[in-house]
Amino acid sequence: MNFARHVIVALAGVVIFTHVWPAQAETVVKLPAAAVDPAVKAKRATAVLAGGCFWGVEGVFSNVKGVVSVESGYHGGSAATAKYELTHDGKSGHAEAVRIVYDPTQVSYGTLLRVLFSVVADPTLKNRQGPDTGTQYRAAIVPMDATQRQVATAYLSQIGKGKFFAKPIVVPVETYKTFYRAEAGHQDFMKRNPSNGYIVRWDAPKLAAFKRLYPNLVRATPAP
Repeated sequence: MNFARHVIVALAGVVIFTHVWPAQAETVVKLPAAAVDPAVKAKRATAVLAGGCFWGVEGVFSNVKGVVSVESGYHGGSAATAKYELTHDGKSGHAEAVRIVYDPTQVSYGTLLRVLFSVVADPTLKNRQGPDTGTQYRAAIVPMDATQRQVATAYLSQIGKGKFFAKPIVVPVETYKTFYRAEAGHQDFMKRNPSNGYIVRWDAPKLAAFKRLYPNLVRATPAP
């Protein structure tokens, strides 16, 4: 990526790396509902998903009806490297990810994946999303049980065969390790910093696209 310049700002004791980017469009695709998406009777379930910078991923899913809470964090590496400043060399194994607690009677796991790949993450990009490059920005699905893995595998196959994207789907289905909650300054970042340059350029359009494509899935107020 050709970044015009790099800016480092401090937020709540956390070093945040931001950039100024050339304007470019991102892919928004209204995908079909998951063909394989078994009903789950439990009132609570957890999903761990990665889709690039966690600010926007959290910001979108906080607005999905049936979502109870969303946390930004790290998945794939060790506790020792589960820190923002230690993930930026791409060697930690971590992906910036979110942990979503949701009500399966209101929103299915398949629907969460539909939202992820419709407006949040381009599933044809390997180790990058938007302006961000490196393994820490990979899109990934991290099933928490066999049913979620079944839905994830089937949905990736479904959207791949449907030719909704010009390039092949490269999103991995990863084995769950440990989700490490990110620093406090990263939680609810999009909601608390709507005028942030990165949010305005890259994440606000994702939320707007979600509301435009799936108005029936929008919460009245964002989840915590």
